[in-house]
Amino acid sequence: MQKLINVIALLSGLTSAAVIGGGTYLYLNKDAMIERVKQEAIEEVTKTVTGTVTDKLPGMVNSSMPKLPTKTGPVLDFEAGFTGKSLPVK
Repeated sequence: MQKLINVIALLSGLTSAAVIGGGTYLYLNKDAMIERVKQEAIEEVTKTVTGTVTDKLPGMVNSSMPKLPTKTGPVLDFEAGFTGKSLPVK
């Protein structure tokens, strides 16, 4: 019976040491862990926003552009003084 109690006490001590060691590790490295997670989040958000803008921007630009005419009107006659009267062709 004494051996069983000793094993349980040993396991309890090892568990306590592991909890204390893990807590100490987390406490000492929390700033580096937080910075790493923030950096990864910023990179992911940047990638997502960049992809969204890149996908939608051409459509937004194309829809805001004016329609260009397919035909042009008559040539302005500077000699006639913009009256709409055309001079005889020479």
